[in-house]
Amino acid sequence: MDKINLKKSPKKILIVKPSSLGDIVHSLPFLQALKDGFHDAEIHWIVAKGLEGLLENHPMVKKLLVIEKDRWKDLKKIKDTASELAGISKELKRESYDMAIDLQGLLRSGLLAYATHAPVRIGFREAREGSAVFYTHKITGGRDIHAVDRYLKIASALGCETADAGFPMPLIKESDKVKRLKENAGDYAVIVPGARWETKKWSPEKFGRLASMLDIKTMIIGSKSDMEISKRIEAASKGKALSTAGYTDIKELISIIRGARYVVTNDSGPMHIAAALGIPVIAIFGPTNPERTGPYGKKHIIISSDIPCAPCYKKKCKTMRCMEDISVEQVYKEICGYCSS
Repeated sequence: MDKINLKKSPKKILIVKPSSLGDIVHSLPFLQALKDGFHDAEIHWIVAKGLEGLLENHPMVKKLLVIEKDRWKDLKKIKDTASELAGISKELKRESYDMAIDLQGLLRSGLLAYATHAPVRIGFREAREGSAVFYTHKITGGRDIHAVDRYLKIASALGCETADAGFPMPLIKESDKVKRLKENAGDYAVIVPGARWETKKWSPEKFGRLASMLDIKTMIIGSKSDMEISKRIEAASKGKALSTAGYTDIKELISIIRGARYVVTNDSGPMHIAAALGIPVIAIFGPTNPERTGPYGKKHIIISSDIPCAPCYKKKCKTMRCMEDISVEQVYKEICGYCSS
């Protein structure tokens, strides 16, 4: 087991974990373990623009540093990226961090950790894009374990207690818009039809037919990019589903999930929010491995097709058999089994 011997207890710590939504949720038990282990330390976090709502006003995070991560990939904006990187590098150095922890494990996150000039810079030994060269201490995380447990390996190496680490979600004041939605819906389930890969998406028509069969109403959540498929679900639900996709921010999305009886979802960021909030999840998996990225905890239901090519981790597929073979009746049966237990 890896172990990091510190010369002194850190007073200021930076966590580098810009994205994605699900990955940030997976990092919350690490945040709790770190704060419990170094309760006097001030913790800062680098997060991607658009995801800061998940960590704003979090009692364990003293300061958020928001970066335009997506712009960094655009070669046409290389001058703006260089300017932003130079500016944030100066700010990071000025903060005088005692420790920087890179949970992302990519070139840009390694560079950000290095820019702090912190005497202790920690990351994973198997980090990608050569980022491990920027660390003073390397931890073996492993590939075939859940992301939550992988991140906790760093906390354990620092001597932090990890056995009881939970998901410290920030308290969020419910907006009037969400209050009205909940009042009108009554008892409801949540459907999450979006995902970062097309191959991880179950058919919107199947989601819609499922919604029409349930004994409670459903609310469909997602970003603006999910609006079209959410409308298709709404149309196929026979009046049983309401689409909120594109009309809520992250905080409102969390509030909607918090009030759900259960969540039916693809492998997605909101799936992990639901699991973190303790809401039962019925998760539909195809090209990805639920042992690595599934909803964390034991009370959730995983539905997948038993075909030899899955999980393949492909973002493109001509047949998408792993998702197409999962029937509405199969998912409905699992939900009925959960509701009757």
